[in-house]
Amino acid sequence: MAISSCLCHHQLALKINLLTTASKHSKSTFALKPINTEFYGIHIGNKLRNQWSFMRGSGAIIIPNESFNLRQNQSKLQVSCFASMQLASDAFTLGTAAVLPFYTLMVAAPKSELTKKCMRSSIPYVLLGVLYSYLLYLSWTPDTFRLMFASKYWLPELPGVAKMFSNEMTLASAWIHLLAVDLYAARQVYQDGLENEIETRHSVSLCLLFCPIGILVHAITKALISTFRESKSEIH
Repeated sequence: MAISSCLCHHQLALKINLLTTASKHSKSTFALKPINTEFYGIHIGNKLRNQWSFMRGSGAIIIPNESFNLRQNQSKLQVSCFASMQLASDAFTLGTAAVLPFYTLMVAAPKSELTKKCMRSSIPYVLLGVLYSYLLYLSWTPDTFRLMFASKYWLPELPGVAKMFSNEMTLASAWIHLLAVDLYAARQVYQDGLENEIETRHSVSLCLLFCPIGILVHAITKALISTFRESKSEIH
């Protein structure tokens, strides 16, 4: 009886040890490599994780790959930025090419009836104004007003304006703004030259890129010619 009792206790202890060891290693979790699938042309990225245990058996859990949505959003942002840059570039080129014929007419044939008729028209300024308004609408952000009037006196400051013009769309709208103002100033110089019979080719040419200098040169030219005519009339 003593021997059988010892054997029973020994078997019971062995079973307890086996159960304890099994409970420690009851769950085995391992991750497989990410599985990328394509379903009806849509790229889907998932991670498959397999869990196994003595108590519950095995099971597979599919975890969505969150980086897929991030990559998709980044792709959309890149496409949007590229489209904005392309639009700004096209508007820059279109606006520059649109004003060149008017400067060419004022310089090459200032007394031509075609030139006089074209420069009396307001269509170029209307078109440039519409293009400028559209670009300004696209470039406007909630920070634009704050950057323009950053000082406590509600006056523009150079750092804020420089930061605002770092955006290509804003820079394109500013370029169209300059083209419209320069062309208008060149027309005023041209018409004043016709009225007073003063040479304006050089002044109009300067207005294309250096508008304030073109206006200054026209004022100097007008003053010199007026002085010359007065002195000439006194001689006669």
